[in-house]
Amino acid sequence: MTPTTETTVGIGGAAESTDMVLNIGPQHPSTHGVLRLKLVLDGERITRAEPVIGYMHRGAEKLFEARDYRQIIMLANRHDWLSAFSNELGVVLAVERMLGMEVPERAVWTRTLLAELNRVLNHLMFLGSYPLELGGITPIFYAFTEREELQHVMEEVSGGRMHYMFNRVGGLKEDLPAGWATRARAAVAGVRSRMDRFDDLVLGNEIFRGRTRGVGVLAPEAVHAYGVSGPIARGSGVDFDLRRDEPYLAYGELGDVLRVVTREEGDCLARFECLLEQTHNALDLADACLDRLAELAPGPINQRLPKVLKAPEGHTYAWTENPLGINGYYLVSKGEKTPYRLKLRSASYNNIQALVELLPGTLVADMVAILGSMFFVVGDIDK
Repeated sequence: MTPTTETTVGIGGAAESTDMVLNIGPQHPSTHGVLRLKLVLDGERITRAEPVIGYMHRGAEKLFEARDYRQIIMLANRHDWLSAFSNELGVVLAVERMLGMEVPERAVWTRTLLAELNRVLNHLMFLGSYPLELGGITPIFYAFTEREELQHVMEEVSGGRMHYMFNRVGGLKEDLPAGWATRARAAVAGVRSRMDRFDDLVLGNEIFRGRTRGVGVLAPEAVHAYGVSGPIARGSGVDFDLRRDEPYLAYGELGDVLRVVTREEGDCLARFECLLEQTHNALDLADACLDRLAELAPGPINQRLPKVLKAPEGHTYAWTENPLGINGYYLVSKGEKTPYRLKLRSASYNNIQALVELLPGTLVADMVAILGSMFFVVGDIDK
């Protein structure tokens, strides 16, 4: 057998005994963030794949150590820019656990509501951008139309369109504006009434189904091996969701509304179907939270904090079911006003490692379909 060598090829071909190394990136197919894929090709087939990360690394975990417990919320907010509210939650839950602090009931239900609205906003971006990566331009316009409607209510309550900065240790920044719940309910109903566009326009499209069915099959064993979570893991039949299996916020009381969507196929189509059905369920959860908030008597939305907030010496781990998967926060305190260490376990970092397993054996033409179905944000990888 003729020994093979690797050659990075620019223009022209190579000998039959030479594999070609192809660099994809550093960029994302939708250009939101920079990821590099180093592919080794045998003709049109990928034989080896290596995700190369770090192009957006900002040292957030080191900066956590130099910011106090109010300031670190801003740093945690930004790594997954499509899930800002959910990112804040993990930090404040970890600090509240260290303090042994009980959050007012009104804040608990409002946090749950805003987390689910943020989940819908995240998923709508991928529901629109994934078909775009496969050549379908129309869904992205519908996705942004629906995102605008929900972003209006999120902006009204927090003042921010993407980086809400609304969570605080002990609750939320302030109470909901007068009449906001009515406007939020109308926005949720409006988005729900138009979600069939994605069911019919995308899932009903034979080209989309042809490009995604049976492509990029991720086995449950690989899900466990790489720590993959969220809709990607559930698309491979891994039935795990922290909102149900280790409830936090008000999810323990929403068991009759919460549905954990799974598929067995593990392909690109299954991952998209999980994302779409999870969006429908998030809208239902938002309605349930609005109903509960309407029943609550007026009360505080946060706890009064000392001027200088210090967590007691010790360590804790808080994790949340973020839109893209499991986010974990390992907090170590030495009793100071800043964390001694705050380690962030982001969903996208683990999810993208599975490309090492997914891409070998597939065609270059299917690479974009597989990459897009991993639903990652590069800032969430690099932190």
